[in-house]
Amino acid sequence: MDDVSLKKDSLGGQTRNAKLTSARILAAAKRAFAEHGLAGARVDKIAADANVNKRMIYHYYGSKDRLFATVVETAYLDFRLAEERLDINNLPAIEALEELVRFTWDYFLKNPEFITLVNSENLHRARHLKKAKQVIDTNRKFVDRMRSLLQRGVKEGTFRDGLDPVHVNITIAAIGYYYLTNRFTGAIVYQREMMTDDALQARLQFNVETILRLVRKD
Repeated sequence: MDDVSLKKDSLGGQTRNAKLTSARILAAAKRAFAEHGLAGARVDKIAADANVNKRMIYHYYGSKDRLFATVVETAYLDFRLAEERLDINNLPAIEALEELVRFTWDYFLKNPEFITLVNSENLHRARHLKKAKQVIDTNRKFVDRMRSLLQRGVKEGTFRDGLDPVHVNITIAAIGYYYLTNRFTGAIVYQREMMTDDALQARLQFNVETILRLVRKD
């Protein structure tokens, strides 16, 4: 192998290693910020969990604040990317909307750190997301997709006209989000098991029925 090929292989290896290192840092940071928030998470602990030197974190991200911003941005993008994979364009509108409700609930259950990261970012008045152009652009595309879905439902004669896609999306998220973020206090206040399989299935069914009643024409 000549010197040029060796150099290319070396650079390629460096790039792969850099990506792997960055991924380990983000995974460790995600766990730390989800559990402790921006203020409580320690860079020393993140570095140890990622098996890197603390200086490496500052080399990649500059500061703990910027690392937190990257974690939050990535969490939002991962959520929307998973959402985009849903094949709802070929379903009747009412079935497509039900699919979205079920997906959102399942995603929150399988990715509890997403909810805690959103809570944490709200404590900071979304100052990190304000700079996240990719998140804003991606969310705008989702709103457009929701608008098209609602308009399709109107044309099919199943949805009432004039529904705001943003309000519908907020409501889909809220009826799952609130239940899960308040599951501990809810269990005490309502004296009810909140997280058993039966309870979660009942809640999902309630969420689906609530959203469908909200949008139905009749």
